[in-house]
Amino acid sequence: MTATGDTAKSTATGAVPALSVVIPLRDEIDYVDQLVESLVAQTYPAEAVELLFIDGASRDGTRERLSALRQRYLERKGLGATGERHFRVLDNPEHTVPWALNRGIAAAKHDFVVRLDAHSRYESDYLEKIVEAFEQTGADIVGGPYRVAARNRFQDAVGQAICSRFAIGGSRVHQIDYRGETDSVAFGAWRREIFERIGGFDVELTRNQDDEFHYRARRHGLRIHQSPDIRLHYYPRDTPAGLFRQYFQYGLFKPAVLRKVASGARPRHLAPAGFVLYLATLPATLAWPPWSLPLALYLALLGISAASVGRDAGCRLRLVAIYPIIHAAYGLGFLAGLPRALRRAAAQRSTDRSRGAAGDPP
Repeated sequence: MTATGDTAKSTATGAVPALSVVIPLRDEIDYVDQLVESLVAQTYPAEAVELLFIDGASRDGTRERLSALRQRYLERKGLGATGERHFRVLDNPEHTVPWALNRGIAAAKHDFVVRLDAHSRYESDYLEKIVEAFEQTGADIVGGPYRVAARNRFQDAVGQAICSRFAIGGSRVHQIDYRGETDSVAFGAWRREIFERIGGFDVELTRNQDDEFHYRARRHGLRIHQSPDIRLHYYPRDTPAGLFRQYFQYGLFKPAVLRKVASGARPRHLAPAGFVLYLATLPATLAWPPWSLPLALYLALLGISAASVGRDAGCRLRLVAIYPIIHAAYGLGFLAGLPRALRRAAAQRSTDRSRGAAGDPP
């Protein structure tokens, strides 16, 4: 373990902070071997780590594969016959990520909780650097940026797209050199005490539950720190259909997040929905040529971004398709989710007024 500051003293005595690693997963047979191999390679002392895999009723053999990988992990980390408490698989009958996270956190035994994602590969010092970030910054939540990885050309192009400003607005979580205070981090690691203070993850949010939780944490005065030393490599969706579904769901649940934490709204969250509405009006406004100027500007920016981001001609062509998929899917999802968020906001105001009239605490 790299020795710096308080971490050096902990390492010298062997008294390193204990970590609970929470890993939601479902039907991840293509990635679970790589995930466990990343955990085997961790330099952080294995006896100070408990792994909690929360399985959402996988049907592709992920659960069975985890049983075999557990034995491999315990043997290679030298944890012996009593080591099974360091590698546990829990059930998540509700299937979704926020339920999995809340179950994992409830089962966690240690004061630091690290969330991992099955679609990612982690550097061998990942856990080590998380502890260093906690000790050096005193932050309540720490994490790193997304570094992208790929197994095919489409996935590689998606990775380049989501790190560009044209795709999703250039949030800090995609700035791999940024170090400092931020609004959110990739997956994240938390001091367990904060869940007693601000609650767990919102189980209504199948997507964007991390955003909502981190916005809520900031609203309560908690500090979130991003460190480029915390290195993970995320595998984005590898088909056009999978990419569309993912960003449609991101858009679908974003209004619910903004209903709860309006301060989290940014122009990049609203622009795709506005653009989709604009496109819907085009057939009725073709007689007025100036109305087509925004489309011309979009196509120009699309070409410029694809040319500047793409590594080669084939990648640039794929980017020309990928950018509209991301924008259209997110915009359509946002518009689909907006009425539900508005209804819930109205219902909440009605409930609050009823409580106020009855003299109940809000």
